[in-house]
Amino acid sequence: MEPEENPQQGTWARPVDRLTVANRPPSQAINLNVDGRELTGPLQGFGQMWQKSYTVRLSGAGVTPEQVVATWKARFGDFWPRGNRFYGSLQGITPGDVAVLNLAAPGGLPLSTGVLVIYADDNSFSFMTPQGHMFAGMITFSAYEEDGTTEAEVRALIRASDPIYEIGCRLGIVHRLEDNFWRETLEQLAAHFGVNGQVQIQTSRVDDKVQWRRAGNVWHNAAIRSALYAPLRALRLLLRRSG
Repeated sequence: MEPEENPQQGTWARPVDRLTVANRPPSQAINLNVDGRELTGPLQGFGQMWQKSYTVRLSGAGVTPEQVVATWKARFGDFWPRGNRFYGSLQGITPGDVAVLNLAAPGGLPLSTGVLVIYADDNSFSFMTPQGHMFAGMITFSAYEEDGTTEAEVRALIRASDPIYEIGCRLGIVHRLEDNFWRETLEQLAAHFGVNGQVQIQTSRVDDKVQWRRAGNVWHNAAIRSALYAPLRALRLLLRRSG
């Protein structure tokens, strides 16, 4: 599909076979598990499929959905929980942008992965995940008016990428981390507009089955690869300081 000329009217990213990080992140970023990876939607994942929505009402803020989304796109990573980093385009969220993510994983080790911005307009924008990300799926960020008040929402259609992530989901660890992440993000977005927001979470299991033919996705597991890379990165930092 060809993108439209005017991005303010809604633009889709051009189809790609494999991801390329065009905007190189700063030197302190860990750029792993993104370049050369394929996109993975819910059909390419391993685990049970879930639909989740996280919503906050911006009561009294006096802002339009368009103003909320414009701020969200321009400062997306600023609203993330501490210890998590989003390295995207300097222009903010733009269709076709491949962003590097450094996430705070349990145990203190950073998990490096990424996303592709597949769509963006005045009221919403959407990401898809690459191979190795904890979830295979699509996530959409939007704002809209409900009963005269602007609401901001994160909506995800996801399934665990591989058997290891699925075990974490079954134990509740991965889902708890995901829910806390987007709850805090929306609370900080609301606080930016002067609102002490209460985030509402709705979760439904769309498909109970696992896709055993996708078990090989574990080869790209970003958590494992990030952990294996950690000692090498520590050695490089040590040599850089001593040199």
